[in-house]
Amino acid sequence: MADYYNLFTTVQARGPVHHGTELGPGNSPRFGHPVLFWLLGKIGNAQLGPIYLGGFGVLSLVCGMVAFNIIGLNMLASVNWDPVQLVRQLFWLALEPPPPEYGLSMPPLNQGGWFLIVGLLLSISVLAWWVRMYRRAIALGMGTHVAWAFAAALWLFFVLGFFRPILMGSWGEAVPYGIFPHLDWTAALSIRYGNLFYNPFHALSIVFLYGSVLLFAMHGATILAVTRYGGEREIEQIVDRGTASERAALFWRWTMGFNASMESIHRWAWWFAVLCPLTGGIGILLTGTVVDNWYLWAIKHGVAPPYPNVFPAVIDPALTLGAKP
Repeated sequence: MADYYNLFTTVQARGPVHHGTELGPGNSPRFGHPVLFWLLGKIGNAQLGPIYLGGFGVLSLVCGMVAFNIIGLNMLASVNWDPVQLVRQLFWLALEPPPPEYGLSMPPLNQGGWFLIVGLLLSISVLAWWVRMYRRAIALGMGTHVAWAFAAALWLFFVLGFFRPILMGSWGEAVPYGIFPHLDWTAALSIRYGNLFYNPFHALSIVFLYGSVLLFAMHGATILAVTRYGGEREIEQIVDRGTASERAALFWRWTMGFNASMESIHRWAWWFAVLCPLTGGIGILLTGTVVDNWYLWAIKHGVAPPYPNVFPAVIDPALTLGAKP
């Protein structure tokens, strides 16, 4: 018997597989016979399946796979249909949005039309998946917290690819589909609009991002630290806190002066995680639509000091005396 249980010494219960609660009327059947995988049991529950997709799940997967293949085929076409170069240059390849001159119109397929088709398919895919998550939670009698947390991520997704391009009057403002091109777009946006670090909503987003990491690490470490006393069985701990929760609470009261409860830590983590994309989306939506230069905005509102004039001002030669018209 291990001295205590943690991520590396998990004891897996092997018993009859669980098919789940009975489905009510109007639900599609689950498919797949559940099986137990030892490796999955090392990082979570060992049971895999059954799976419930339903109409919205199937719609989401079909649209997502078609969009993924369109992106891949466009990338493959950009390297002259060479699979070796596709793998070699994958991080640099992209499906780009239409050029600015097309505005919000539908361009030819090879001038951004494929990009708009992919955007439509991905939008249908993520929205259908959201509906699926919401309906599954209702069917199981759960709260809809997971669906609304996913909706916060969808807000940022649609700000980047739909709301802001419409407000800017051009689909060319959307983010390209690609790894490094996506990062290049982010850097170019920051440079173009005077450094996003001075965007207060960007700052709030980073606060909630780092805060989520901190809370997740604190919670995970605390529970793992008291698993030797059964601390991972949180429902039992709420009813009878026993040794594990008492020690965890004492640790934080002794080191920080305050301790979260079994419920409050999850509320803190949920809000911090949800507010990260919400505030980030607001910051991106305001960029270029309301604020053209975040550094100048920061100077105007006393957030940042102006840089001192170290070098003399540059004079346009065309404006000097004696210049030819």
